[in-house]
Amino acid sequence: MQETSIETKGCKKCWVSFDITDKDLEFYDKISPIFAWQKYSIPTPTFCPDCRQQRRLTWRNEMKLYRRNCDFSNKPIISVYSQDSINTVYDKEIWRSDKWDPLDYGKDFDFSKTFFEQFAEISQKTPKVWMLNSNTENADYWNDVEAVKNSYLTFNWAFSEHLCYVHSFFECRDCLDCDWIINNCELCYDSYKLESCYKCFFSYFCSDSTDCIFCYDCHWCKDCIWCVNLYNKQYYVFNKQLSKDEYQKYISNLNLGDYETLKDFKEKFLKFKLSNIHRNIRIKNCTNCEWDNLLNSSECSHSYDWFNLVNGKYAWNCWGSYIYDSYNTWNTWDFAYENIANYRIYKTFFVSHSWGSKFLFYCEYCFSSENLFWCSWLRDKKYCILNKQYTKDEYEKLVPLLIEHMKTTWEWGEFFPSSISPFGYNETIANEYFPLEKKEAIKNWFKWMDKEYPVNIPEWMARINAKDLPELKDLNSKLEKEILTTAIICEDSWKPYRIIKPELDFYKKHNIALPRKHQDIRQLERLKFRNPRKLFDRKCDKCDLDMKTTYESNRPESIFCQSCYEKEVY
Repeated sequence: MQETSIETKGCKKCWVSFDITDKDLEFYDKISPIFAWQKYSIPTPTFCPDCRQQRRLTWRNEMKLYRRNCDFSNKPIISVYSQDSINTVYDKEIWRSDKWDPLDYGKDFDFSKTFFEQFAEISQKTPKVWMLNSNTENADYWNDVEAVKNSYLTFNWAFSEHLCYVHSFFECRDCLDCDWIINNCELCYDSYKLESCYKCFFSYFCSDSTDCIFCYDCHWCKDCIWCVNLYNKQYYVFNKQLSKDEYQKYISNLNLGDYETLKDFKEKFLKFKLSNIHRNIRIKNCTNCEWDNLLNSSECSHSYDWFNLVNGKYAWNCWGSYIYDSYNTWNTWDFAYENIANYRIYKTFFVSHSWGSKFLFYCEYCFSSENLFWCSWLRDKKYCILNKQYTKDEYEKLVPLLIEHMKTTWEWGEFFPSSISPFGYNETIANEYFPLEKKEAIKNWFKWMDKEYPVNIPEWMARINAKDLPELKDLNSKLEKEILTTAIICEDSWKPYRIIKPELDFYKKHNIALPRKHQDIRQLERLKFRNPRKLFDRKCDKCDLDMKTTYESNRPESIFCQSCYEKEVY
């Protein structure tokens, strides 16, 4: 995406310099709203791109769950809001019922106060739903999912079934312990970044592959073990061709069911991966895209992860067109700016966690609504301000006055500050992408969740240290029953976790050793395969060409430019 720098600014938080380009100005002009025939221009950002993203991410708790009671019925529930949260939280049935009305929490705007001050008040008082979901069935302990069935501890995205411990998925089934699996992945385990794969275990950045184990950046492959950078291959081990009989003999002696052996296999795989070349960036079927992990996209920059993105910038995990400064905003067409976790939206700006809506400004959790300004947790509404109903004429007359007020308080053009987020920094995915210790987070004006809520293990439930789990070959019906009714203490974090029956059946069927670490620790280990979402200047280790890559120059991997990489692997 060809751009020309028009202005260089300094971030008012971290003081890093960043550019405003001609394309940026064109975008801000297109999205600037018009009321009463007057355009109210969106100003250029005052934060650098990373600080803007970090601020947005402090509003998203994806995977931290708590036991608490519904504030309406006092019914025990599982929620992303802890029992000590100052926010009002309802269970799903109550929240979706007619037993309360979010407009009852509406208020007139007070021109003697700032917008964010007033928005914080209405956000805290308006009841929140315990977790976000839609059209789920027998899906326990999930958050931010749609059309998910028969799944356990699954987070973020949609249209899947029979998943356990899976994060970021789309149209998949029968997978365990995976992150970023899309487009009909099936029977995959402990993997990251798979597309259209079947029965792939311990594999990363692979697509259209079947029966692969410990593979990295392999595509259209089948029956491969310990392989890197292969295309359209079958019966390969450590990137060497075997006959079908040789391969079947080799795999018959491969014992993934022994825990210590599996640990050795993982270490061997990491060493082999490191000894191979790596491509500078991963883009597929893209036009004028220079950033990483993009598929079927065009005219994108500073954008990562996902597919079908057109004219995107500073967009992470986004799908749609004309999306700037957003995270996890998908199936969105024509203009979204400063958005987080929005779905099927149109022309929404400074909006958090809203679905099926259009023409929203400074709103959170608004569903099937349109023409809202400064609203929280509304459904099927239009022409509301601070959760108060107006006529169309009243709305269009008042909004310009409110924008002018926001200009005087320097709030117009800024996303919601982290200080009024309902979550502590360490509860959110901001701490995943921009990790901070408590002292540093507080110094940077972020909130922090201090309290550790212990997992209440029932008195009747036995406890066992993970190191004492039996090997797969030693399992019998009695041991299996004991495992399913036992709290297992993680060997790394000492946090208790469980093994549920579908999970145990999967391990037995595919001869995989029982996990000895808590699912959160397993997730963190998978994320080590993800490079920083930042491009560095580096020279190709083959031809010395200057290039952009997500591998910093001090890393030990050999990084090739796209041309040299393709010559090596094809």
